[in-house]
Amino acid sequence: MKQYIPVSRVEGIASRQAHCDLPEGTYEREMSKEGFFGPAAFFHHRHPPTGWTEFEGPLRPRALDLTQLPVGATSPWSSAEVLANASCRVRFWRLSQSMDKLARNADGDELLFLHNGEADLYCDFGHLGLRAGDYAMLPRGTMWRLEIAAPIDVLLIESTNASYMLPDKGLVGPHAIFDPAILDTPRIDAAFKAQQSATRGWQVEVKRRGAISRITYPFNPLDAIGWHGELAPVRLNVRDIRPLMSHRYHLPPSAHTTFLSSRFVVCTFVPRPFETDPKALKVPFFHNNDDYDEVIFYHAGDFFSRDNIHPGMLTYHPAGFTHGPHPKALTRMFEQTKPATDEYAVMVDTRDALEVGTGAGPVEWTGYVDSWKVRP
Repeated sequence: MKQYIPVSRVEGIASRQAHCDLPEGTYEREMSKEGFFGPAAFFHHRHPPTGWTEFEGPLRPRALDLTQLPVGATSPWSSAEVLANASCRVRFWRLSQSMDKLARNADGDELLFLHNGEADLYCDFGHLGLRAGDYAMLPRGTMWRLEIAAPIDVLLIESTNASYMLPDKGLVGPHAIFDPAILDTPRIDAAFKAQQSATRGWQVEVKRRGAISRITYPFNPLDAIGWHGELAPVRLNVRDIRPLMSHRYHLPPSAHTTFLSSRFVVCTFVPRPFETDPKALKVPFFHNNDDYDEVIFYHAGDFFSRDNIHPGMLTYHPAGFTHGPHPKALTRMFEQTKPATDEYAVMVDTRDALEVGTGAGPVEWTGYVDSWKVRP
């Protein structure tokens, strides 16, 4: 049985508790394995670890304003691919009219996150209404379409050749963060039955290994009268998430894990009270990004650890460099002006390196890498 080499010690002037009791005038940096799940070391620096004057090369942090992408693709497979690797694909879809074809992902489970607007999801399993802040997890092979009355924006996260699962909630039990009873599934309701009566034929666009096949039917294939089993799409709204928190300790992002895949995790940041212990950090701690690429999509609210970020933007921090809060946030490391955070964001941490897609270039904020520079 393999295990990490066991080392546990304190050297020099250091706190004996992570994220608390920092030596005066220092900045804490975490270096860890397996994201935040493995062994870690905590350094106390005289200067902010992100206080660079220049940053060159492919590891530079990047920010994309996805609200500047064009509107109009009626198929999810025509939406802008922003980031991708062999296990995960991230797209941003700006849909301006109802889908006129069905979609089916034969490459993996699909996670839809509705950034704004409302939609009706029709799929093999029935009908499910969606509103801003909803996750909709569609199992691999599900046929589906969206009907809308006004334009919507959707973040799509594909779990390529793998399934989405729920994390083990350990000591707090399976009903913490969100109770499984809060997950909604499609219903074979009046709206679903009504759409079956359409006399026109339907085409299904099936994506497999990145290629699209089109299958045409003379009827609507979403014509099930019932189903049973243990596999179905589920809906979860971010406002139904009740986050873990500690008034004495700043929890790592892993505490906010919502869905797991084989090579990445999806976390959700929602409003929570700030830590009240006077010696506990009240901003995210600096950390090395060594095992995972980090992607954050900013959905709503005031993003207290970031400057010049607004809803609909996405940041990408490749593995390999130290990252953390912006300089303005550092002035509130131990004392916040508000009692609670006010932000909703989706984080995707991938074990394998992501490639930036062609859809990213035109909407990149190239000055993001310089936003950590302290201005005189």
